[in-house]
Amino acid sequence: MSAPLLTTKLYLPPPRTNVVPRAHLIARLDTALSRALTLISAPAGFGKTTLLSAWLAGCGRPAAWLSLDAADSDPARFLTYLVAALQTLDATVGAGVVGVLQSPQLPPVEALLTVLLNEIAALPGRLVLALDDYHVIDSPAVDQALAFLIEHLPPQLHLVIATREDPHLPLARLRARSQLTELRATDLRFTPAEAAAFLTQVMGLNLADSDIAALETRTEGWIAGLQLAAISMQGQPDTTGFITSFTGSHRFVLDYLIEEVLGRQPEPIQVFLLRTSILDRMCGPLCDAVLASPAASGQATLEQLDHTNLFIVPLDNERHWYRYHHLFGDLLRQRLGKPQELADLHLRASQWYEENGDLGSAFRHASAAGDSVRAARLAETAWQGMDRTFQTAAWLGWVKQLPQAVVCSRPRLCVQLGWAVADAGAPEASESHLQNAERALAGATDQDESRALPGAIALIRATNAQIQGNLAEAVTYAELAIQLIPEDDGFLHAQAAITLELTHWASGNLEAALRAMQVWIDTMQRLGNQTFAIASAFAVADMHVIMGQLGEAEQALRQAIQQAAALGRETEAVTTHHHLGLALLAHERGDAAAATRHLHTAAALGQHSTLVDWPYRWKLAQARLKEAAREWDAALALLDEAGRVYVKNPVPILQPVAAQRARVYLKQGRLDKAQAWLRERGISTEDAVRYLDEYDLLTLARVRLAEGTFDGVGDLLERLLALAEAQKRTGSVIEILVVQALVHHAQRNRPQALAALRHALSLAEPEGYIRIFVDEGPPMVELLERMKDEGGRMKEYIHTLLAAFDNDKESHPSSVIPHPLVEPLSERELEVLRMVAQGLSNRAISARLCLAVSTVKGHNQRIFDKLQVQSRTEAIVRARELGLV
Repeated sequence: MSAPLLTTKLYLPPPRTNVVPRAHLIARLDTALSRALTLISAPAGFGKTTLLSAWLAGCGRPAAWLSLDAADSDPARFLTYLVAALQTLDATVGAGVVGVLQSPQLPPVEALLTVLLNEIAALPGRLVLALDDYHVIDSPAVDQALAFLIEHLPPQLHLVIATREDPHLPLARLRARSQLTELRATDLRFTPAEAAAFLTQVMGLNLADSDIAALETRTEGWIAGLQLAAISMQGQPDTTGFITSFTGSHRFVLDYLIEEVLGRQPEPIQVFLLRTSILDRMCGPLCDAVLASPAASGQATLEQLDHTNLFIVPLDNERHWYRYHHLFGDLLRQRLGKPQELADLHLRASQWYEENGDLGSAFRHASAAGDSVRAARLAETAWQGMDRTFQTAAWLGWVKQLPQAVVCSRPRLCVQLGWAVADAGAPEASESHLQNAERALAGATDQDESRALPGAIALIRATNAQIQGNLAEAVTYAELAIQLIPEDDGFLHAQAAITLELTHWASGNLEAALRAMQVWIDTMQRLGNQTFAIASAFAVADMHVIMGQLGEAEQALRQAIQQAAALGRETEAVTTHHHLGLALLAHERGDAAAATRHLHTAAALGQHSTLVDWPYRWKLAQARLKEAAREWDAALALLDEAGRVYVKNPVPILQPVAAQRARVYLKQGRLDKAQAWLRERGISTEDAVRYLDEYDLLTLARVRLAEGTFDGVGDLLERLLALAEAQKRTGSVIEILVVQALVHHAQRNRPQALAALRHALSLAEPEGYIRIFVDEGPPMVELLERMKDEGGRMKEYIHTLLAAFDNDKESHPSSVIPHPLVEPLSERELEVLRMVAQGLSNRAISARLCLAVSTVKGHNQRIFDKLQVQSRTEAIVRARELGLV
């Protein structure tokens, strides 16, 4: 579930009706559409937003708008609002990117932007995106993201940035490439003719030409200065004398004008302006709360200010939310008054926001008031909701603003911090916060409030120990957590129990781990947490695969997918891992079409996934497919990416990335690289008896096989085989037997080689294993050729395997890669495509899916673009080639 967005940030300001026409600037903006970027950069009050809104209203292109604020310096928030702005034009753009942005650990921003750019490039029309007030952004990461976006901007999108200062973007390079149009203060300032039109026609002043010229000269065409001067002159009997005394730099001019403007307002309006200037945005009830006892209702006052054009900007079409002109607001805040009064105003704003459910704004105003205790309490209150909507990173940003002494004095907040950084994969930092929590608990007086915390601390420590691979410590703390967690906290008890039992997974006792996982799923269903129950099925399937039960794994995944479908689209998003698991099962069984189909679905769902390990699992799966396709360098690159995006979590890593790389090196013929991995790991055949990582040890055996040095390898494999058989890990048994067969074959010990292979085949045949044999290449072909005349069911299986070797040679190297497409189809596009393949018309599809016919046509166009076809017939043929229908 995603956090709500402030939609007023996305409203395109309506063009003002009573303004000075600026045809020459509009013409320049029209011409700029042939370039990638328009930069409107000038100090406050030069009419940037007014010009931009007037141009967008008549430029002939659909336009998206985003008003930025300081909080958008967070890259995830910036990208979330950027996508939201684009979605005001096309609701499908960036839908997957938004889902990923809600995860606690962001993938590389460039990867997200690549997806977004591809979706923009597929749009049928040309659009404009305007970013207003970019100067409030103070984030190199956001600057870099925007630079990447501009560098790769498709022709469908023109970007406009309005700012008070030049952004940190490669402007020189864009100028050299003729990709940049710039409007600056010298372009925006009023000409004498425009100043005259503004003062006389817009502001309604009756001024002599000499007075207008003098005022234009003194303000240097600065629009805000002219507006403030005009307001001050309304009702002024001696305008000439006023203009004569009106001089000085902008700073002093503003000081003078503010004095004059405020001084001419009734006292209740002055009080309202000053006290509400602390608010980034205003509505009537909020203003009433801040003023405590206003002379008039806040809504009525806002409407009056709007009517009199007193530097107030409506933020929605209903005239419910407003903000002050930035310049005017800045100056009002400068003159607000005593610090204590300021703190009181912020506290009242904080209280109103809390009562109305906006804990983020409540926290900001509490911090501005200097009430760190209140801010800390608000952070504690917000934790659960933000954690469940994957806003942990934003929550951590709040807490970092609090004084360390306040944080450390609050045990609940310390525990929440410990949990947040543990979820982010930082167990060491988590432990530091947990120790702070224990120290704070020692002096706590509210025992009822704190009674659940010791159990939570123990549970977090168990999780941290699992992340660090310390199973004994994980068991100790999980058992302690079960003892300490209050009996009425069923969810926390279940978490502690599964944390304890899943230590069996890492130690190889899969039967115990499976039983525990089923109890966890049953408990989640009983507690009504269907999402957790469905999501956990992928772990069940992983265990079945290790146990060699491919059919059981498939059944678990399909059942969870069906349950998710019954609960609706939002729950279906958690089945990303499930479709990826089905794809890998199909790949192992040699079903390339099914593998492609499920991989494509997984890719589409993955765009919405907030699961912390999705990027890692996706990269590993892609690496495996590239390895099977003999694209060694691509496989190695994907393994590197998997290592970079990995976030520490309690799920055990049974196939370390480094060992997987070593295996690719061996297939690539780069024995020296695989040997270097052995030296880095510090393992050898001689001391392998003390080394318990099965995958590493099997990789060691493969290195020795490639070297032709077999001392100790046979004993090592026998020991691994005995342990795997004892723990009923049949998947491991099959691989160990395969390696044994290859080692005996290399030593020209044919009887033992065939015996080991025969045992492996007897275990693999019922489950339909294919790739585990095919991936071994020519030596395996030679062994199977010698066995192909064996009778019974084994003969048919061996012939199936040999045929798979022939098909593997003939097939395209990337035939099982999910999409030779620049951008995968979304879930909705796949749904439309399948109906197209059934022969349904656009009108019939629209009726079945409850969509407008125009929306269906839009889906068709994007499908055609992604499949690189021109018609329905070509789309159906292409989809069948890819296994999509």
